[in-house]
Amino acid sequence: MTSWASWTTSGVFTGAGGVRTVEVGPISGDLTVHTTWIDGQAEVAVQFTGALDWFTLPGSPVPCPSQEESRSLHQAVIDAIRLGATETALSAPGRRGSASA
Repeated sequence: MTSWASWTTSGVFTGAGGVRTVEVGPISGDLTVHTTWIDGQAEVAVQFTGALDWFTLPGSPVPCPSQEESRSLHQAVIDAIRLGATETALSAPGRRGSASA
């Protein structure tokens, strides 16, 4: 049986420097953050709020053994984006991501 969950948070305003994405590099402004957890992996993407295109955060997907941990990761990414901490959430201690949030 496949286990999955997802969270979406809109109205996340970026701190200084914005957030780095795989597809287009840094973006900033009013973003929506989406995390999907499927069978031990969390995929994190952002978009400009109200837009259609989603952009992957470097290091995503990351190993995430539980639904609860993936929810915590989602919140950590939101917090990092708001602070402009572009090298934190997905590469935090205990995570195998290599880059930013």
